[in-house]
Formats: sequence, C-alpha cells, structure tokens
Amino acid sequence: MPDSLTSNDFYFMSIPVVDLSDFLGIEPLEKDAFVQKLGKAYEEVGFVAVKNHGIPQSLISDLYTYVQSFFNLPTSVKEHYEKPELAGQRGYTSFGKEHAKGFDAPDLKEFFQYGQTVEGEELPGENYPPNVAVDEVPQLEPTLYETYRHFEQSGKALLSAIALYLGLDEHYFDAFVHNGNSIIRCIHYPPITQEPASAIRAEQHEDINLITLLVGASADGLEVMTKEGKWVPATAAPDEIVVNVGDMLQRLTNNKLKSTTHRVVNPPREKWNTSRYSIPFFLHPRSEMSLDCLESCIDKDHPKAYAPITAGGYLDERLREIGLKK
Repeated sequence: MPDSLTSNDFYFMSIPVVDLSDFLGIEPLEKDAFVQKLGKAYEEVGFVAVKNHGIPQSLISDLYTYVQSFFNLPTSVKEHYEKPELAGQRGYTSFGKEHAKGFDAPDLKEFFQYGQTVEGEELPGENYPPNVAVDEVPQLEPTLYETYRHFEQSGKALLSAIALYLGLDEHYFDAFVHNGNSIIRCIHYPPITQEPASAIRAEQHEDINLITLLVGASADGLEVMTKEGKWVPATAAPDEIVVNVGDMLQRLTNNKLKSTTHRVVNPPREKWNTSRYSIPFFLHPRSEMSLDCLESCIDKDHPKAYAPITAGGYLDERLREIGLKK
C-alpha cells in the first residue's frame, strides 16, 4: 500500500486497510506507523477498512440473526415499537421516513436504533431516552448492548490514533466518548418488487457524527465518491469493518479530515428478491462537546470554515434536515 493514496489508486483497489492491533500493541514504531497511515487515509479518502478491530465475529453473527428476526415480524408488530416523539433515535423507524440532506425522496429502508445506556452519572433524559425492548425478539436488546460496548471501545481506540495524528493528547476524545450519544442503527433494505424509480436505495450523503463503524453488510451496494466525482464500490474482507469520517470530525478539523460522500445502490436485477441488512455504529460525542475548529487546523491557507456549535446543537440541526425531527 503506498503512503499517499490517489483517487486512481482508490478506483482500482479496495479501500485502505489498517490493523488496529498495531496501534494497541507495545511496539512504538508500529503504533506510529498506524497513526500516520490512518491519518493520511482520512485526509485523502475518508474511509478505511480495519482488521483486528476487537468486535467478536460470533457477536456480529448473533446480532444479524436477531435483527433479521425483528424485520421479519409483521409491519403491524414492528410499528408498535415506533416512537415518533424520539425522532428516530430509539426503536423502529418505518419504511420511507428518512431522506438524505438535500433530497426530498425517501430512502428505501426501515431501521431500528439503539442508543447509550448511561452508567456512573446522571445525564439529561432528553438526550438519552430509554432503549426499546422487543418482546418478540428478547435476545435483541442484550446483544445490542454488548455490541454497543465493543463498538465504543474500538471507536475510542481509533479516535486516540486520530488525536495523535492531529497533534493532540492521545486521550483528547476519551471524556467526550464516555457516555456519549452514539447510536447503533440496524437497517433493512427490503426486496425490490417492481421496477424502481431510481437506482439508489439510500441517496448520497455524509454521516453526521465523529466516525462511523460498519460491520459487514449482508450484500454489496455501498459506494463512495472519489475527489473526481466518480462512484466506486467500498468493499472490505469479512473479518474487517469499514470506518469513515463523519461531518462532526470534518468540522472539528476544519476540513483536514474528509467526511466522504457515500450512497447505497440497488443490487443487480437477479438479486432484487433479496433483502440487504447493514449495521453501522455512529460514534457521537456527548452533546456539550464543542465542534469549534481546532486551532492547529487553522492557518492562512486554511481559514476557519465553520461557526462554533456544540455536538448536540449540530445533531439537532441535522435531524431536522433529514426529516426525522420537526
């Protein structure tokens, strides 16, 4: 893998691969190399595949099993777990409710969201509503909780590497991630039963959060946009997770790290009768974290690009833009 990745490299290769065990090990040279490789990839591509990420494959398999069991329930049963007053942040969101920022047409998906279980302190309930248990699939909630904690731990390690790349203290993000407002989203793209109006299942968008960790989707379809505006498939090996930069981190770093535009496209016609499942973990900080651009990322060639805002304020703004909050 070359030190500097161009869009042409990316077009012909899978996304850059990093090994998290290099960062978590005791060898300083491996740790430094990981930090540089991750940082360069996030400056130039915005996505990486991570191996040895620390999330047990057996846990991922169990979660996919229970997620599929939930989405196989009758619509009338699933709708019992829809909580519109929570703006889609907990429980079920039915088909066609969410759209990408700047698009009116809804994405062709339904999803179930699970959030933070606050431990060790008292925090405002409006930011941390209770999670929704599914009576028909009792294994779903405890499996989501366990997966959430593994995602959180892996995400915290990746943010530590990002902090070092930015010249910050290694533990800069730790206090913001602890009891942060992260979300697991379990997504179902149902089979296509008639000629679709568009080739897109989920329109082009950027994620809202700091980073997103995605465990292997059940089918291909994720595409990312290169610097030249070309769409290319984003694929990872079965034992890897895909991790991309979100808008909050791009904003914090004054556009130094790239929040890459991505989308989900329809499968080939011969696979229209199949569902696609995907489980991303959107790593959000605590609501009070400032997203004001880091001073180290501002200079005369890169003037400050964003007004100050908190993570909570930015999340609220974006939820309204994508139609989940009125």
